[in-house]
Amino acid sequence: MNDQKNESSPPGEDYKVRCPKLGHQIQFSYCRFEQVGHPCLKILDCWYEHFDVETYLRGVLAPEAMATLSHPNPKPKLLSLVELIEQAKKA
Repeated sequence: MNDQKNESSPPGEDYKVRCPKLGHQIQFSYCRFEQVGHPCLKILDCWYEHFDVETYLRGVLAPEAMATLSHPNPKPKLLSLVELIEQAKKA
């Protein structure tokens, strides 16, 4: 466990945790912008043991974005895939 637990700033880029979605080690910066510029919906679950991630995010996110993280309502995977395909077609 990281000794920065009580600090409200993220650990450096050399500090990694296992991502349950990807199955390998990643930095906090990836989680912070994983959802097309928005934090991963699991960011609070994955990082709370390593630093005070909730305090940090409350300082950098709009209240609406923070509410989404506190009460996530993720899109069904099929809908997400269809949206990604549509974005790729437009690009």
